[in-house]
Amino acid sequence: MAGGSSNYWEDLRKQARQLENELDLKLVSFSKLCTSYSSSRDGRRGDSNSDTASLLNNSTQDRMFETMSVEIEQLLAKLTGVNDKMAEYTSTPGVTSLNAALMHTLQRHRDILQDYTHEFHKTKANFLAIREREDLLGSVRKDIETYKSGSGVNNRRTELFLKEHEHLRKYDPERTHTHCS
Repeated sequence: MAGGSSNYWEDLRKQARQLENELDLKLVSFSKLCTSYSSSRDGRRGDSNSDTASLLNNSTQDRMFETMSVEIEQLLAKLTGVNDKMAEYTSTPGVTSLNAALMHTLQRHRDILQDYTHEFHKTKANFLAIREREDLLGSVRKDIETYKSGSGVNNRRTELFLKEHEHLRKYDPERTHTHCS
């Protein structure tokens, strides 16, 4: 029993280390994806052909973001399960003589899980904030470009109307004031 149970503990530790290594690699890639998202949007300002290409690129990045998020969440769930099994093992009768060392190892794996979970949520929140900000700025840029290019006639009409209004206001302040109130 003692030999078999120590093999079980070692198997759990190996699983935990393997999942931690996978998570580490995924989190590095995830962070790079999130960083490249904002960089790709920064480099495209002012070029409408680039806007279309960037939108396609960002939709691909959005899909990659969603896919990687799901993969990381699954790995975090698996690691949580392994940590739970390790916790169950430490409370098994007959293991109490090794309990201090096992508890230390378990605590270390829990700390790693907590760090990875925190890093994932922080990176994900940052990505979503960047995406929301960039979408908003993109919308404003589009509105400005539309205003500058597409509505030249309306701009001229507005300017003439404002000049006429200013002219009337200067020469007949009483009348303009009563109509505007």
